[in-house]
Amino acid sequence: MANPVPLKAVTLTHVRYQRGDQLGHFLAWISLVPVFISLGGFVSHFIFRRELQGMFFALGLLISQFVNELIKTSVQQARPETCALLEMCDSHGWPSSHSQYMFFFAVYFTLLTHYKIGALFRKQMWIVGLVVWPLAVLTMYSRVYLGYHTVAQVFAGAALGVVLGGGWFWFVNNFLWCHFPAIEESVFGRFFYVKDTSHIPNVLRFEYDNARAARKHVSYKRSE
Repeated sequence: MANPVPLKAVTLTHVRYQRGDQLGHFLAWISLVPVFISLGGFVSHFIFRRELQGMFFALGLLISQFVNELIKTSVQQARPETCALLEMCDSHGWPSSHSQYMFFFAVYFTLLTHYKIGALFRKQMWIVGLVVWPLAVLTMYSRVYLGYHTVAQVFAGAALGVVLGGGWFWFVNNFLWCHFPAIEESVFGRFFYVKDTSHIPNVLRFEYDNARAARKHVSYKRSE
């Protein structure tokens, strides 16, 4: 009888750790942060906010992951021996995609908060330092602790994420940002209600004032 074709699993949320290892359990959840950001953060952002900055942020992360897979396929560096015990290491290990994703996210989010999101959020930059960057570092550490990557692989991913995150932010906000008004006025922009509010100093105050004004405007009053 012919040998059966090896099976592969969809490993979107399948992260293994040693039974009884509480730190491993915690780091396994940390390792899923990129999934939560992608599915919970950017999907909900598009549904409820539809900001062009957020859309290009997500596009940059997709491009970064494509670059990661291209490098992995070209270099074909094996994962550590500990990964074989997890039975989930059917791809190459260099550079770490989790580390690259999180450090791209951290760099872009930091620059976006500081330069583009408005005065209210710039006053809360401590959130970036206490939440975003620690999550990036913990994600990098989790991939080594759980046995999925070597130290060199996670640092390579982190370095590539920093470079691509900073480069993509510079490209978007120096070459693409001037086209945001045209995108807003395009058929796509009008149909999906996409917008850019990065030029508004205090978006929360702007939306609050406009919501109150709309309540008083006759065109927004509900018909009796």
